[in-house]
Amino acid sequence: MTHKELWDGIMNLANKMNVTCSGLARMAGLDSTTFNKSKRTNHNGTLRWPSTYSLARVLDAAGIGLAEFAHLMPHDTPNKWPKNK
Repeated sequence: MTHKELWDGIMNLANKMNVTCSGLARMAGLDSTTFNKSKRTNHNGTLRWPSTYSLARVLDAAGIGLAEFAHLMPHDTPNKWPKNK
C-alpha cells in the first residue's frame, strides 16, 4: 500500500458516501480538515499518513470494514509477495 493509494481510498470512500473528504471526516466525528490535501504532507514535504484512529472512525461511520475499504484503494503497486507454488 502506498501513500497515494491510501489517500485515494479515502477520497473514493467519500465519493461513495456522496460527501467531500471534509464531510467524511465530520461524519466520523473528526475535525473537518483531517483529510484535507494540505495535511497529506508536512511543511518540508515529508508524507503524512492518516492515523489508524482516523481511519477506524471513518470506516465505522461508513459502516464498512478494512477489507471493503481495501477494494476502494487503487492498486497501482505491483504485488511484491512471492507466489505460492
